[in-house]
Amino acid sequence: MESLSLLFLRHLFPSILLSASFLLALKLLEVLWWNPRKVQHHFSRQGVRGPPYRFFIGNVKELAALMSEASSQPLPPSSHNILPRALSFYHHWNKIYGATFLVWFGSTPRLTVSDPELIREIFASRAQSYEKPDTHPLVKQLEGHGLLSLKGEKWSRHRKIINPTFHMENLKSLIPAMAKSVSESLDKLAGMSDSGEAEIDVSEWFQDLTEEVVTRTVFGSSYQDGKAIFRLQAEQMLYAAESFQKVFIPGYRFIPTKKNMKSWKTDKEIRRLLVKLIDKRGENLGEETKEEESFRDSITHSDIIEECKTFFFAGKQTTSNLLTWTTVLLAMHPHWQTLARDEVLKLSMIVNESLRLYPPTVASIRRAKADVELGAYKVPSGTELLIPILAVHHDKASWGSDANEFNPTRFANGASRAAKHPMAFMPFGVGARSCIGQHLATLQAKIAVAVMLQKCNLRLAPSYRHAPTVLLMLHPQHGAPVIFERRRLESNDPSQ
Repeated sequence: MESLSLLFLRHLFPSILLSASFLLALKLLEVLWWNPRKVQHHFSRQGVRGPPYRFFIGNVKELAALMSEASSQPLPPSSHNILPRALSFYHHWNKIYGATFLVWFGSTPRLTVSDPELIREIFASRAQSYEKPDTHPLVKQLEGHGLLSLKGEKWSRHRKIINPTFHMENLKSLIPAMAKSVSESLDKLAGMSDSGEAEIDVSEWFQDLTEEVVTRTVFGSSYQDGKAIFRLQAEQMLYAAESFQKVFIPGYRFIPTKKNMKSWKTDKEIRRLLVKLIDKRGENLGEETKEEESFRDSITHSDIIEECKTFFFAGKQTTSNLLTWTTVLLAMHPHWQTLARDEVLKLSMIVNESLRLYPPTVASIRRAKADVELGAYKVPSGTELLIPILAVHHDKASWGSDANEFNPTRFANGASRAAKHPMAFMPFGVGARSCIGQHLATLQAKIAVAVMLQKCNLRLAPSYRHAPTVLLMLHPQHGAPVIFERRRLESNDPSQ
């Protein structure tokens, strides 16, 4: 006969299982229905509306449909009004609900904030009330668990350690190598045709150039040492980009689907190659600076790998995108090619205008760490704030009636005075978490453009289709073919 205790457990277990299932169902209803409805009602009472919340998926389905429709047709060849295409959901719902509205990414509420004064609160005056939310696991795997995603004391320590590497004095030592790389590449182009012209997709060409600079900056190695890492990261970027059009399901990335297993294998190979490069750099320890020795002594080997992943991805993408759009803009506006040759200082104005019209990152996100007041709004803890950088950069209230036009002269007195509000220009972020590599990106862009303009005239290829789109960063959907025409320098040419 079974003992009384076994009989008791046998009859009790189904009840326990039923109770646990009931509690889990209640918790899911709270997270996926009651809380979203409560948050939606909270903002509605403050006059903030938005597309209605849909159970579990939020507004992801509508968002994906808007993105797909917007990317189906290119823009007119010289139109810089790219907001409807590159940030289609914001453009669409802004027209319906106003500049500040609530949108749902799954069950997560995001309040769009485009008022420069409110942006100042988020990034500067009350920055301690907000934090960078957890990065999507696939994106974190791609860009590394480095400065882009770290928080708190660990972020502060890493930033302090890495910061000296990006001081302008250190970056200046890279100028000869940067100029040489661009010049040699252009000389190769010149030999492609007897006509003195060459057509090239600059979106691909600049990736090769920036990959070499990034690899040399981190490891002092040749491009070949980092080439495989960049190729594998490009594959990972496609996986990560797909994830933004789907509802995030916790734990799904651990399911051994075909794509997940491919992603795991790719990440493992990236880490193996980085370890190889790091160890190779370590063999030259005697040649390292004191900053590098301090860096190695202060963080773990695993941390170094993650920071390298971050720099490989962000360093390449930010700089190559900046160079691509700057070159496209100069090809569209040849008058500015002449002005830049006559006065090299105008390059800063041109690069800033490129960053305004075509910022590498089109939006930024922060999360309220507790209940907080943002201007006149009461924002509940856990609410994410979406800052549409692209929309702010194209806002006529801040930039004037020509906000969608290429006009570098608006930066004649510097970036801080270009708009009616200093927070209207933030291509590399604002505040303590601004991009640590922004000086490297802009320096490389200015050098590359200066060398190109000295040697070539630029014009868009007949096959060019103007189609800015977001693939984590702002990319030309159909490439960026540009014709480089070798210049015939006259003896009185000031650029000789």
